[in-house]
Amino acid sequence: MEVDKSILETLQPSRFLSFAIPNPNPTLNPSLASPLIRIAVLDSPIQPSSPLIPSVAAMIVPKHRESDWIFSTESGHLQLLLSSPNFQRLILIGQEQQPIINGSSSSTIYRRWIDPDSLNNLEISLKPLVIALSPKSYFHNENLEVPFLCYEDNIVCSLVLEKCIGNFVGEMLVEDVEIEGSDQSREFRRRLRFKRMPNLVQTEIRIVPNKVSCLDSVDIGSNSIEFSPDLGVLVHAYLVPMVASLALIGLCIEKHVEAGLRPKALCLGVGGGALVGFLKTQLDFEVVGVEVDEEVLRVARKYFGLEDGDLVQVHVSDGMEFMDRLAHGDVVGNIVPQFDAIMVDLDSDDPRNGVSAPPIEFFRRDVLLAARSVLRESGIFVINVIPQSRLFYEKLIHEFREVFPELYEINVGNVENFILIAAKALPCSSSSSDSENKFLTKLRLAISGAYMDSINRIGDASN
Repeated sequence: MEVDKSILETLQPSRFLSFAIPNPNPTLNPSLASPLIRIAVLDSPIQPSSPLIPSVAAMIVPKHRESDWIFSTESGHLQLLLSSPNFQRLILIGQEQQPIINGSSSSTIYRRWIDPDSLNNLEISLKPLVIALSPKSYFHNENLEVPFLCYEDNIVCSLVLEKCIGNFVGEMLVEDVEIEGSDQSREFRRRLRFKRMPNLVQTEIRIVPNKVSCLDSVDIGSNSIEFSPDLGVLVHAYLVPMVASLALIGLCIEKHVEAGLRPKALCLGVGGGALVGFLKTQLDFEVVGVEVDEEVLRVARKYFGLEDGDLVQVHVSDGMEFMDRLAHGDVVGNIVPQFDAIMVDLDSDDPRNGVSAPPIEFFRRDVLLAARSVLRESGIFVINVIPQSRLFYEKLIHEFREVFPELYEINVGNVENFILIAAKALPCSSSSSDSENKFLTKLRLAISGAYMDSINRIGDASN
């Protein structure tokens, strides 16, 4: 792509340019050894306080992380720029990405850069290019230095296992990562990510190496080490409070179990199946999962331990349409539509809304009535909410209150997520302690009691 350098002489708020050029020094830059390098130039949407002296910074994309959302999308670049508020232009330089091939895998491994001398040499070799992409007014005092920013997160290394394309969700990838543990211990995770929601890890589970006595010898890129999913732990921040919401109906579930009835959950949005697997293996639930994209389910079965069987049924369908069919008496398999819990983990598929959940269709009264009709009288409707705004959340609460008289919430504490819980009636009450309730004891052990005492009733706005 030919770029007119003159257009880079001035800052234009929110301007984003991305183009590939021949690598000027492929042998000199081993971390940028591809024939082409990808350049991205983003000007801040915020007007500079001193327009005559623009502030510019550059960043080298870590090798083998070129497809990471933060480096491969405009929204990711914007987050990088806004996290460094003193700069009005950010220049990213990395290897040109290879086009995605359905079902393709990659053996390339990202490892955190640990050689400061090599990094410094690379920055020096790229200096002429960075200067050429900066406004000349930046160098008014004859200072030809452009600072290079360093990107850091908790990923120590990562390996892409597969890239594929779903008919509904589009491009996605599965990757194994090693992250920094809070106590310096080594932690290994498997992630499913959708490019259409670039700053969202759709599914994350813990994985454990097979037949290894010492973690010091474990390497994600080793062909001799295989990892297995650990379905007994929930690592996604919002999944634990979703499960903790079952504490509201613990007594009712215990009564059903004593009567010989297994607790049942309907999960709308399966993804990698972390929630489905946990409810089955840790809480002995019968689970019906609904996922709109069959390719996502293939990935979940292959990489995340999702298993269909007597206690787990998975259906390919739109979640709201599936629930509506159950509500209107349509026979779907051998499902009896009387659930103790409906758990919704669906994000908006409209990128214009940013990261938000649930889809705005959940505001519809017919959807809420369908959910109410397939719940037991003691059942709860549990939704992971990432509100676009406070107004979005308040409107959601208002619409739910029109159908469900009892509303509760759990603040996940990560700024983004809230768990909204709707009930058809006041939860069962009991004079007995939790220790006498086998289900609540099991629940407390499964999630270490997290969030069980953080369920807050949402008062009626009219009161």
